[in-house]
Amino acid sequence: MPARSARAEPSVCETPEVIERIRNRIRPPLLVVLGSPREVVELLARTEVQEATCFQLDLYQADRLHEELAQRGLAARVVTAPDLWDLPADFQTALYLPPQGGERDLKIDMVEQAFHVLPFRGQLIVLSPFEKDQLFPALLKKVFHGVRASPAGEGTLFWCQRERERPRRRHEVTFHARVGEAPSLCFLSRPGVFSYGRFDDGARALVETMTIEPGERVLDIGCGCGTNGIFAGKRNGPDGHVTLVDSNLRAIALAELNATANGLTRFETLGSCRLDDLPRAAFDVALANPPYYAQTSIALSFIECARRSLKPGGRLYLVTKQPEQVGPIVAEHFGPAEAVERRGYVVLCA
Repeated sequence: MPARSARAEPSVCETPEVIERIRNRIRPPLLVVLGSPREVVELLARTEVQEATCFQLDLYQADRLHEELAQRGLAARVVTAPDLWDLPADFQTALYLPPQGGERDLKIDMVEQAFHVLPFRGQLIVLSPFEKDQLFPALLKKVFHGVRASPAGEGTLFWCQRERERPRRRHEVTFHARVGEAPSLCFLSRPGVFSYGRFDDGARALVETMTIEPGERVLDIGCGCGTNGIFAGKRNGPDGHVTLVDSNLRAIALAELNATANGLTRFETLGSCRLDDLPRAAFDVALANPPYYAQTSIALSFIECARRSLKPGGRLYLVTKQPEQVGPIVAEHFGPAEAVERRGYVVLCA
């Protein structure tokens, strides 16, 4: 589900000289790669670009971006897809707004994918929030065979041009996970999706704690690459069913692939940022692993979704590192919950 990351304020996008430098370099049509809704809207408004498409991996971020563009009266198109190179190569300029934090591998992935969404002599502009960037100079030189840079307030502006062909490289890591005496399962993971390259300790704690009976219908809220729901699907048998839901479309693509590869036949995947659209009173078990580093509003939305979606007597298993904040919310919606401590996490069973 949505990952929250933002630049330190004020954004370099708000510096007049940086905006002017970007405006002078943009050749439309423009593709804006990721970036928070606020900074994307700010940049488009200040550069006055008339022909722009904004790419996002996450439906929640895309929804917010739609709203903020409408509020500012900007007509940019918003596209959400698992991969940047799913878009047609119709852009003369791609502008990447990497966050100050975030995954290194996702940044590498976006640069390499931007190369393939640009035509010959199309240009990539990267607005780094770092004055002495440790990643992009070498990365851009490797991918584009050349890069130029200039200071941009407290950050750095990089630009480069596609001059040659380059094979596509998909960044992905396969990992194996085993719980108890059950056979090991294999999962494919990719940057930009929770638990990249490993079975997260919180997810493992949840799977070790949950009880799944044959024939039960299971809802995995914020499924990521699908680990929790797939382990549940191996337990509920041929008469059971698993629904895997996430707002990140790359996560949904991985969850579907992993469920099939691990032998699940009765499952569905759903890409959605509107959890209240899920069927009501349709599931026996809900699994939730909300990001503990984010606002409790995400945990609240997961809990409310579980309350609506579970049948009477249905069970919620939620893993958290913030039981003091999340526990009372669970109790408000489900009554007293059992707290199981495991692997440095607390699994709330309600």
